[in-house]
Amino acid sequence: MNPVVSPFFHAQSNTWTYLVRDPASQAAAIIDPCLDFEAKAGRTGTASAQAVLDAIDQQGLDLLWILETHAHADHLSAGRWLKSQRPSARLAIGQGITQVQRTFKPVFNLGEDFATDGRQFDHLFADGESFMLGAVTVRVIATPGHTNDSVSYLIGNALFVGDTLFMPDGGSARCDFPGGSAARLYQSIQRLYALPDTTRVYVCHDYGPGGREFRCQTSIADQKAGNIHLRTEIPEAEFVRIREARDATLDMPALILPSIQINIRAGELPEPEANGVRYLKLPLDQF
Repeated sequence: MNPVVSPFFHAQSNTWTYLVRDPASQAAAIIDPCLDFEAKAGRTGTASAQAVLDAIDQQGLDLLWILETHAHADHLSAGRWLKSQRPSARLAIGQGITQVQRTFKPVFNLGEDFATDGRQFDHLFADGESFMLGAVTVRVIATPGHTNDSVSYLIGNALFVGDTLFMPDGGSARCDFPGGSAARLYQSIQRLYALPDTTRVYVCHDYGPGGREFRCQTSIADQKAGNIHLRTEIPEAEFVRIREARDATLDMPALILPSIQINIRAGELPEPEANGVRYLKLPLDQF
C-alpha cells in the first residue's frame, strides 16, 4: 500500500511540509510543519499550519502523527501548535534529539528545568522502528550527518528525507552544525541509495537552483544518477571534501537562533515572563 502525498510550500523558509494519508482509510500524518515567523518584528503566525489542517478537515482525515525529520535550523516548527489543535495526534522525532538538546542547552543557558531526554515529544523513534499509518507501513531510518537527530520516514514507497538530500541539482545539506559530520551523512545517504530506484523521494527544502520552479519530488534513481554532490560513483573521501569545502563558504542560517530554541522544545514557545511577553535569547559570540 502506498500513500497519497500532498505538499505545502512555505515560501518564507523554502520548506516543504507534507500531508500524507493512507488511501484506504482516513489515517494521516503531517511531516515537518512550519510556524510562520517574521524575524524583524518577532511575530509568529499559524496561517501555513492552518492551511494543512484545513486540507485535513476538507478530506475528513484523522491526523494520527506529527512527524519531525530533525530539529530544523532554518524555520520554526508548528508541531506544538498542531498538537494543541489535534491533541490525539502524536508528535514524534528521532532519538538523536536528546543529543541535540544536550548540545544546545548550555548555549542558550536553558536552566535545570529544561529536560534533555526528549520528553517534550510524545515519542522518540529508534533506527529501524516501524508503525502503521492506517494500512501503510512506516519505517524510520536514522540518517545522521546534517544533524545528530536526522531521520527519514519511508511510508510505503514514499521517502521523506528531511535535509539529508535536496533535489539532485541542489545536492545535500550542510554538515557544519554542532554534531554534524560529512562522513556520517555519506553513510546515511548510502542507506537511502540501497532502497529501490523507483522509491519516491520528497525533500524538505528546495531553492530553485538556476531560477527553475520549486520542486519537492524526485526518486532514488534520479539521486544516484544526478545528485551534484553524491552520485553513486563518488567515494566517501571525495564527498567529504566537496561537502566540507562547500560548508566553509556558507553563512549561518538567518533563523538558526530562534529556530533551535523553539524546535528542541518540540515547537513550544518560551513561557511568558512576568509582563506576559515571551522572549527568545540571542547568545553572543557562540557561532
